[in-house]
Amino acid sequence: MAQIGLFDIVGPIMVGPSSSHTAGAVRLGLATKRILGTDVTKADITLHGSFAATYWGHRTNVALIAGLLGMGMDDERIPQALELAKDAGLEYSFSSGDLGDVHPNSVRIKAEGSGDKIEVAGASIGGGRINIFEVNGFEVGVDGSYTTLITRHRDEPGVIAEITKVLAIHGINIAFLNVSRKIRGSEALLLAQTDDQISDLAQQHVLRIPGVIVVRTLPRF
Repeated sequence: MAQIGLFDIVGPIMVGPSSSHTAGAVRLGLATKRILGTDVTKADITLHGSFAATYWGHRTNVALIAGLLGMGMDDERIPQALELAKDAGLEYSFSSGDLGDVHPNSVRIKAEGSGDKIEVAGASIGGGRINIFEVNGFEVGVDGSYTTLITRHRDEPGVIAEITKVLAIHGINIAFLNVSRKIRGSEALLLAQTDDQISDLAQQHVLRIPGVIVVRTLPRF
């Protein structure tokens, strides 16, 4: 029998009316900002299913923008997120769309900042929990239970081995490893979900590996 924790019963500490439509949405926005690795200056947001149908009443739009601004789900500034976004120069748009056979509380966020771009799709699955199922068109599975190293790298022999070697040198244990590519020899995406925190020094060492283009760390949340 699966164990049920207190968090699953009472839900997260949060600001907002709904753990699925508000708290989870904040976490999806925040995860996108962390994967981008810089302040978000522009975001095009596509809402799917019940997110699209009820986002106005549940303030899902406000929650997503709050996360993109770097707020956690218990941040008291969440209700003012749209005003704060204007002050921060964050341009955003919302639209409804069909993301396919995914959870009804799903969203796709195209975010830009400091000359970089990222596209993240994920779902709020209840109780403030989320599942990121796509990054830059690559299928992934990240729920925030582990610290996650994300790299974009050239699909070349030895790159993955060097990345895992660096993590081992820094005493970082990999719990799950996922590597995706679209075409052989093109750009690939690696996600290493780890039991340990990933230091800035470890990230710098990974970035120095020939073939590695971008390194990001998504902290456990």
